[in-house]
Amino acid sequence: MSKHLKLDIVSDISCPWCIIGYQSLKQALTKLAPNISVDITWQPFELNPNMPKEGQDITEHLTEKYGINVEQSEQNRDMIKQQGLELGYEFGNRGGGRIYNTFDAHRLLHWAKEYDKQTELKLALFDLYFKQNGNPSDHQSLLDVSQRVGLDRKKTKQILESNEYEKDVRELQRHYQSAGINSVPAVIVNNRHLISGGQPVDVYEQAMRQIAQEA
Repeated sequence: MSKHLKLDIVSDISCPWCIIGYQSLKQALTKLAPNISVDITWQPFELNPNMPKEGQDITEHLTEKYGINVEQSEQNRDMIKQQGLELGYEFGNRGGGRIYNTFDAHRLLHWAKEYDKQTELKLALFDLYFKQNGNPSDHQSLLDVSQRVGLDRKKTKQILESNEYEKDVRELQRHYQSAGINSVPAVIVNNRHLISGGQPVDVYEQAMRQIAQEA
C-alpha cells in the first residue's frame, strides 16, 4: 500500500548544504517511488537576517562568522563543490562572490506555494545564487526568476514593492526557531520527525522507509 508523507523543508537560498540535501533527498525519493510519495513545503530560514541588501564578500563573511582562515574557507568550498557534483549539481565559481539578504526571496516563495510553484522557484533561486553568481536580494533578478518559472511578473513586482507576506514569513521563522531549528537544512516529516543537515541519499531513504512504516 502506498504511503504519503508531508515534508517541510526549512532552508535558506544561500545555504549550499540545502541544495546538496535536496539533491540527496530527491534521489532517495526516486528509489522509494511509487511506494512512498511526498508533499513538499519549503519553509523560511535566514542564515544572515541582518545582512544588508548590498551583501558582503563571501570569504570575508565566512572567516568572520566561523572563525576560519581563507585557506580553510577555500577548502570548504572545494568540498561542497565536489559533493554537489557527486549528486548532479554543479556549483558555479563563487570565489570572490558575495552573500546577500534573502528575506524578499522568502516572501516570494511563500506566495508561490499558492500556485504550486514553490519547488520550481526555490530551485531557480538556488541556481541564481550558486550557478549564476546572482543576487537574490536584487528585485530585477527576482522578477526575472519568478517570470521564468511561470509566476505573474506584475504581481511579483507588487509583492516586492510592498510588505506583503512579511508577517507570514516572520511568523513561520519564529515558529521553527522556537521548535529548536537553528541550522539548515532541516526536513520535518509529518510534523513529528526531524532529519537535520544535508544527509547522504541512504540516510534519507532509510528514514523515510521507517517513518512510512510507522505512519
